[in-house]
Amino acid sequence: QVHLEESGGGLVQAGGSLRLSCAASGRALNPIMAWFRQVPGKEREFVASISRIGAAPSYGDSVKGRFTISKDGAGNAIKLQMTNLGTEDTGVYCCALGVKRSRAAEDYNYWGQGTQVTVTS
Repeated sequence: QVHLEESGGGLVQAGGSLRLSCAASGRALNPIMAWFRQVPGKEREFVASISRIGAAPSYGDSVKGRFTISKDGAGNAIKLQMTNLGTEDTGVYCCALGVKRSRAAEDYNYWGQGTQVTVTS
């Protein structure tokens, strides 16, 4: 059984920062971990991905230069440092495990429940 646990969401003013964490447990050998965000009425949007050993970070165009994805410690965990947040960054941020580097949600087969990020103006 694979389990992904996100943490770190919350309420922040525009221009502020937040850090999200995701820890994976269970017998998952998927090499890629990623963050997607979901807003009601919109398709799930790719935010960032990284290999489980912390290599090859990749970012969605809307967050490039503002967000940083990295490995968090020695275990199967990653973090997403988000800076200069805008109201457009509001959404539920979900952690995912996949078998290849991809921006497509369908390429990820394990998902966490998500953590809410709300950015106010």
